[in-house]
Amino acid sequence: MVAYHFPPLAGSSGIQRTLRFVQHLPSLGWQPLVLSADPRAYEKTSADLLADVPKATVVRRAFALDTARHLQLAGRYLGWMARPDRWISWKLDGVRQGLKLIDEFKPDVIWSTYPIATAHVIASALSRRTGIPWIADFRDPMAQDGYPADPLTWQSYQRIEEDAARHARHCVFTTPGAARMYQQRYPAAANRMVVLENGYDEESFSSATLLPGTSSPDSGPRPLLMLHSGIVYPSERDPTQLFMALGRLKKAGVLGADDLRIRFRASVNDGLLQELADAHGAQDFIELCPAIPYREALAEMMAVDALLVMQASNCNAQIPAKIYEYLRAGKPILGLTDPAGDTAGVLRGAGLTDIVRLDSADDIAQMLPALVRDWRQGKVVLPDALAVQQASRLGRSQALAVLLAQVVNASGSATGARETS
Repeated sequence: MVAYHFPPLAGSSGIQRTLRFVQHLPSLGWQPLVLSADPRAYEKTSADLLADVPKATVVRRAFALDTARHLQLAGRYLGWMARPDRWISWKLDGVRQGLKLIDEFKPDVIWSTYPIATAHVIASALSRRTGIPWIADFRDPMAQDGYPADPLTWQSYQRIEEDAARHARHCVFTTPGAARMYQQRYPAAANRMVVLENGYDEESFSSATLLPGTSSPDSGPRPLLMLHSGIVYPSERDPTQLFMALGRLKKAGVLGADDLRIRFRASVNDGLLQELADAHGAQDFIELCPAIPYREALAEMMAVDALLVMQASNCNAQIPAKIYEYLRAGKPILGLTDPAGDTAGVLRGAGLTDIVRLDSADDIAQMLPALVRDWRQGKVVLPDALAVQQASRLGRSQALAVLLAQVVNASGSATGARETS
């Protein structure tokens, strides 16, 4: 499993996908071998998830640098040193360490995962040199309209996805929309493209504990506390219209700080949020809070009154990974997203209907007072229990195990690291 996102990396929900596969696959007859990057390449690290890696898991770390931090001079670096991404230095030793793993353990399948595109570059090289079948886990689309903004980086993304479409045994996506997009883009490979959604980890929720001061007050008149947990991207999760709506509602006397409080946890862009809140007169409604360990973040989701997900229409084929943790938290969810997108589809599939466009201050201003009123009257809608159950990481791992078995059976090489049961 070639994965940049792996403990002790901190600050990205993307780490959960590989980590939970590594946890659950051994009980399903598969023994993962992890090829990751040296922690020096990570912008931020934390030891809080290292204990979740099973002790028997082989984890090899290849030399890697972050071009923007390690190879810049006077705040600048050459563009080719960061294509397809800032961790391209991972490739050389990644291939070398990968070949050593293959020679030692004789694995049946190579699996690599985006959004660090260099992982696919490494896996493709290993597959070509050894003949071991490759599964490319895209998660989300790579080359999109206007993304990446740099034309040369966009071209490098396109070459990587073209290579995967030609040579990977399967291309895996986390949303139906992304899979459809690539089936249309690469019709010859359409039957090799599958959907394997993200999910939540039940064991992590069971052991989640909350730090003092991160929950809702237990008694007395208070505002509805709504939580947005995770990164607020300026384009893909632009909160401008939300703050405009809050400012209007405050000015009209419809909502005040004693009615609604929105907590942004680990947004990464606190400066932008504060600037927008100040510009639209919404500062009384918001809290900006730092990152906390993963299980504490899960406990906070279960402790607040409601949860907020934001996803712009330019990401209609993507679903934030945390939405499945939101579902498991069992709280009302406000979806500020395009009703036609995959994120809205997940919410509706769980019986949730509080969905309005992220880019419409009018719609948001109409929804928020109704949400507060329903909460005060005890009429909130909670996620459907069956939909929650189906979104577990164990279930996703079972689906991956089936896919791995199909690959091995098709290749006729069921030897090596796969265990028999």
